[in-house]
Amino acid sequence: MRSPITLPKDLDGYVFVVTYGRSGSTLVQNLLNAIDGYCIRGENANALVPLAMSWHLLTSNPNVTNAVNRKVPTTSEHPWYGAEEIRAYQYGRSLANSFVREVLAPPVGTRVTGFKEIRWTNDPAQFVPTLNFAHKMFPNARFVFNTRNHEEVAKSGWWADMSVEAVTAKLVRADAMFADYLAKHPERGVRIHYNDYTADLEALKPMYDFLGEPFDRDRVKAVLDTPLTHLKKKVPDADRD
Repeated sequence: MRSPITLPKDLDGYVFVVTYGRSGSTLVQNLLNAIDGYCIRGENANALVPLAMSWHLLTSNPNVTNAVNRKVPTTSEHPWYGAEEIRAYQYGRSLANSFVREVLAPPVGTRVTGFKEIRWTNDPAQFVPTLNFAHKMFPNARFVFNTRNHEEVAKSGWWADMSVEAVTAKLVRADAMFADYLAKHPERGVRIHYNDYTADLEALKPMYDFLGEPFDRDRVKAVLDTPLTHLKKKVPDADRD
């Protein structure tokens, strides 16, 4: 039996780690979970994307939005019969609340929850709609964009099976998508860089400042000094980004 969870209405906010594989994302996850009251889950195979896109389809289709705005009753012969009854915002909130309860399942006492994912940029067309959905439907949602030196990533884990050129192209595209989103919505996120904060933990302070959390140097150093043991074997092809 699953332990009791914190309900969405009891949470203070959400943090989503936006990154790619072998970037130090699990380290960032551990850093965030070292903050009192945080429960930042690991990857979920991009499960948020289809929810976000379902809401995006409703809110971006003019046949739906026009019907909702006009509120003119349609008959059963109309090709968009009942579209005026769609409650898009309530639908989005229901999807988000269900995701929190059934996927994130933050334990009682959690103040801030969320997750880290390395598959955000798998489909560039879905990237912005997904982040916009998360920002709108998860109250006080914030993004932590984590990057790393491309040459190091290319030599790490499953990336080493690909050509350096192919890896670099993927990472350049991802970093550009992160930068573009932050440039348009600077209030929504913060960027940290693996090579900066592993060389000098002070490089993490902007993340803590952005989140409104104390920067405990001793606690941060303890996390950074703890070796990670995951990914000792290669991941299945289906999980590669």
